[in-house]
Amino acid sequence: MSSDLERLAKGVLWPGFLGTAAPAWLLDELRDGLAGVVYFGQNVGDGLLALSDEILAANPDALIGIDEEGGSVTRLESASGSTVPGAAQLGLLDDLIATERTGAELARRVRAIGANVILGPVADVNTDPTNPVIGVRAFGADEELVSRHVVATVDGIQDGAVAACVKHFPGHGDTHVDSHHALPEISLDLEEFERVHLEPFRAAIEAGVDAVMTAHIVVPAWGETPATLNPRVLGMLREWGFDGVIITDALDMAAIRETVGIGGGAALALAAGADLLCIGNPTNPGAAALPDQDLRDFLAARDGIVAALRDGSLSRERVEEAARRVAVLAARLRNAADGQQETTEEFDAAEIVRRVVSFTGDAPTAASGLAVVDARRRSSLAVDSAAGYVSGALAADGFRVRLDVASNPVAEQDRVLDEAATANGTTVLLIDRPDADAAQRALVERAAVRDPHAVVVNVGLPARHPLPLPTIEVAAASRLGAQIARETLLGRTAPPERVAAAG
Repeated sequence: MSSDLERLAKGVLWPGFLGTAAPAWLLDELRDGLAGVVYFGQNVGDGLLALSDEILAANPDALIGIDEEGGSVTRLESASGSTVPGAAQLGLLDDLIATERTGAELARRVRAIGANVILGPVADVNTDPTNPVIGVRAFGADEELVSRHVVATVDGIQDGAVAACVKHFPGHGDTHVDSHHALPEISLDLEEFERVHLEPFRAAIEAGVDAVMTAHIVVPAWGETPATLNPRVLGMLREWGFDGVIITDALDMAAIRETVGIGGGAALALAAGADLLCIGNPTNPGAAALPDQDLRDFLAARDGIVAALRDGSLSRERVEEAARRVAVLAARLRNAADGQQETTEEFDAAEIVRRVVSFTGDAPTAASGLAVVDARRRSSLAVDSAAGYVSGALAADGFRVRLDVASNPVAEQDRVLDEAATANGTTVLLIDRPDADAAQRALVERAAVRDPHAVVVNVGLPARHPLPLPTIEVAAASRLGAQIARETLLGRTAPPERVAAAG
C-alpha cells in the first residue's frame, strides 16, 4: 500500500519502461495513480494498441506520450524509418498548409496506437549550424519562420485530439553540446536570446499549446542552474499566461543524472515549477542498463520527491498544483478523444518531400543502380543518425557499406571508395554534416578526385559551402527522404535546383 506522499508523487511522474509488454510494476503503479507512460522505440511492437488499451484500463486518465517528430526522429517507425516530412523539410518548403497537415497526420498515427501526447514540435531556432542535437529537427534558423511552423504544427496536432508539447524551452538551438551527454551552456547576449529563441514558445502559447518541455541547458544570465531546475526560467512561462503542463526533458539524461541525480532532479524540477516529470528511456545507459533499470529509475524519482516533501524543501501545495494541471490535461484529452471524428482528408507525404528535395551542382546522369557509402556521424540518444534504414532505402538491393570517418584512417576510407567504384552503379556518399564535420567533407573531396561520377546525398542541414560533387539535399535522415533521393538519382524524379545555399 502506497503512502499518501508516494501516491501524490506518482501523479506527476511519467516513466519509460523496458520491453513491448507492460511490466507488472508499471500496471500496479498506474492503478495507484501514476500519471502515465512515455513510449520509446524499444517499446514499439505489433501489439502497441493493445498495450495502450492495457495501460488505459489500469488508469483511464493515463497520459501516453511519444517522441514522434517526423523526419529524422520517429518512435513508431524506428525499425524502418519515418514516412512523414521532418521539420527542416517543412521549413525549407515554407508551406503552412503542408505543415499543419503533417501535424494532423502525426496526431492520427499517434491516436491510432492509443497514445495522446506528442513530444513535439521542436520550437528551437537552430542558429548554430554545428548543433549536435537539434539540426534538421528544427524548422530553421529564423525565429519568424520557426514560429509560424510551430503554430501550424500545434494546430494540426491538437485538432486531432492529441496534446502537442513544444520543446526545448527556453531554446536548444544555439548549443554545441548534447544535453544527453553533458550540460550545455548558452552565452548569447540576453537580448538576442530573448528576441530569437523565446519567440516560437511565445507564439505556441498564444496558439493554445497544451504543454511545454524544458531543456537541460544553462543560460548564465538567468543563473547557473539548468532551465529544467530553474524557477526563474520556468516562471517566465507562467508570466506569459501559460497555464498548461510544463514537462521536463528526460531526467535520466546526463545533464541531470550525473549532476543532481534522478531523485534530486525530480524534486528540484517540481520546486522550480515543472508539472510532469519525464523520467526517460531506461535503455539510455546502454550496456550499463540493468534488467530492472525502468523500475530503479522510477523509484529514484518517486523517492526523491517523497524525501523532499518530508524535509520541507518541496511543498505539498506545489506538487498538488502540478498534479492538478496533469489531471486537467488528461481529462480534456479523454473527452476530446470521445468526440473525435476521423478526417477523410488525404495526406501525401511523398509529394511534400518531393517539393523539398533539391540538387546543387550539375544534374547527375540517371544511374542504373546505386553503391552507397554511408559516412554519417554516429547515432546519438536523440537521433539514430546511423540507422541502416536510410542507406538501405537508398541502395535498395545494391552495394552499401557503413564507413565511420571519425575512426577509420584515410587509407581505409580510400579502400572503401575504390570498392564502391567497382560495384554496379553510381557511387553515392551519404553524409549529414558537410559544414560541421571536416572528415565528411574531406571524404567527399577525395572521392571527387578518385571517382568524378560519384554523387552526394546529404540528409543533414543543406550545405552552406558547395561540395565538389553533385549533391542531393534531403534535410532529413528518413526512409521517405532516402526513397525520393533514390528516385531522383535513378532519373525517375527531377528535383528543383536550389538556387542559393541555405543560411
